[in-house]
Amino acid sequence: MFPVDLPPVDETDLRLASEQYLLLLESQPKGDDWFQSTKTSKLEITARNIKWLEVFEDNQTRCSILALHPSDDPTQVLALYLHGSWWCVSDVMRTSCKSRTGLLPVQSFMERLIMFLLSQVVEKTSEEEGLFSLHPRTESAKLLWRDGQAVGFYTVKHKGTLCDSWSIRCYLLPVLDTVLVRKSWRRKGLGLKMLVDFCSSFPSEEVLGISVPLSASMVAVCRHFLQLNEDQRDRLYEVEAPGDWTQRRNIWLNIQLSRY
Repeated sequence: MFPVDLPPVDETDLRLASEQYLLLLESQPKGDDWFQSTKTSKLEITARNIKWLEVFEDNQTRCSILALHPSDDPTQVLALYLHGSWWCVSDVMRTSCKSRTGLLPVQSFMERLIMFLLSQVVEKTSEEEGLFSLHPRTESAKLLWRDGQAVGFYTVKHKGTLCDSWSIRCYLLPVLDTVLVRKSWRRKGLGLKMLVDFCSSFPSEEVLGISVPLSASMVAVCRHFLQLNEDQRDRLYEVEAPGDWTQRRNIWLNIQLSRY
């Protein structure tokens, strides 16, 4: 079993267990704890190659997890301390549950942690620094599971939810906010699958939004989707928060006018 398959973990309990582990590690002799980073190499675990990672962006209690990194590169994340042991990042992203497949709502802390890894850690390059911001812990989202691993996710700003934590503005329509597919799984129609799922989730809404700005890959997904679904062409808009009519631009029209 993998972390996402184990009994739910409370954020406070996770933090306390991590703090206790760190205190124990600092008190024990050097060379007592090692992590098998690959089949042929292992890394000594010391307080010098452990850091705290902040998981969420909101005004609630901070949620940090312990991460293990190479001694010479603190920007890398090799493993996370969960359920009393170290798990390599690739295993945190996996599941042994056969029913966990396709797009499923994000509900548990561990599923939100996987979202964090996808957007902040996995396959991230220096050029993508800051491409995705941290998500609030209550963000509405779905994870995409394929072949026993998480390969992407999308998030939604629901109509009526606050646009941010420092104002009283609320979204005036459902908005597809973030769409992410792992690089090794791109060009397989998964972005299209998520857009279809988003649009079908709000059958009674006359207008739906996608957050600005649209990336080139998202424009390509929208073009394909709207070519296949003519009835959605007057329904899908690129929007700025909160999404009133002056902040909406019809995506199909902008594609036809070559504005992207």
